[in-house]
Amino acid sequence: MSGMTRGYIIRRILMWVLTVWLGATLIFAIPRLAPGDPIAAMVLRMSAQGQIIENSAELIQAWRERFGLDGPWYVQYINWLRNCLTLDFGYSLTQFPAKVWEMIWRALPWTIALLTFAVIITFFLGNLIGALLGWRRTPALVRNLLPLTLTFSSIPPFIFGLLLLFIFAYTLDLFPNQGAYDSRNLQPGLTLEFIASAIHHAILPSMAIVLTSMGGWALGMRGMMITTDGEDYMILAQAKGLRTPRLFLRYAVRNALLPQLTALALSLGLIVGGSVLIETYFVYPGVGYLLYYSITNGDYTLMQGIVYILILTTATAVLIIDLLYPLIDPRITYQKR
Repeated sequence: MSGMTRGYIIRRILMWVLTVWLGATLIFAIPRLAPGDPIAAMVLRMSAQGQIIENSAELIQAWRERFGLDGPWYVQYINWLRNCLTLDFGYSLTQFPAKVWEMIWRALPWTIALLTFAVIITFFLGNLIGALLGWRRTPALVRNLLPLTLTFSSIPPFIFGLLLLFIFAYTLDLFPNQGAYDSRNLQPGLTLEFIASAIHHAILPSMAIVLTSMGGWALGMRGMMITTDGEDYMILAQAKGLRTPRLFLRYAVRNALLPQLTALALSLGLIVGGSVLIETYFVYPGVGYLLYYSITNGDYTLMQGIVYILILTTATAVLIIDLLYPLIDPRITYQKR
């Protein structure tokens, strides 16, 4: 690979390993630093719901053994690292005998489908708007109209999501107010009816993300376009008499886009964590809603599994973009001169 060295690749992989290990260690330590016993708290919740529990002390001890919480902390830590390597996070505390990975695996496709679409649309629209705002040759009419597209950027996504729900779901009844598809009449599968229903249910939550996130991409891209406008390669390209579309795309946008691609990699890495508030308000069965459920119900095995997957994917996304930098921008090289 041009501009890449073996030493740099090894350092980046070792940094990836260190990041994932530190993240896994923090995930293990933080819940255990919190006061209380999760098994005892689960039994108390069952009692509060009116369930009769006999021999609660024996039950708590049996469940602690079942979930591997009865051993010393270092034994639990070694078991946790082994589980992280195999992605086997054990059983859910609140939905036993359901396994954590199975629950995440069922929710993951919904989150990936929703947020990947939303992030990519936001990335392209936001950067296009920002590039046109920062380009001096943009027509005045377009330059005056483009800021109107950023009106909703100052509104938090979950507040805007509630506004969309009120207008389009409850008032106009154009879109469903919850769920990922019509679960009453359809079964998941690769059918036109199911795909159309899934798209129909995803429009409102994706709109809440896209319309409120474009502003950040646009402002960042506008600043980078203004920075590249006075560079020597831009002056040389203009002196050569290159056409405006080529100047805009091949010289200005291409060089201004590099920091945005780094942010895109981080956004894609965070996708698997879901948008907790958006998915919660729309009762969308993704990983974000699952994380909210695990937090509110004290299911820390499920919580640990979701957060670890989030750390793993984010670190991997950063590693990939670091290795692809020399291909994106030939000026970047890690070879000694």
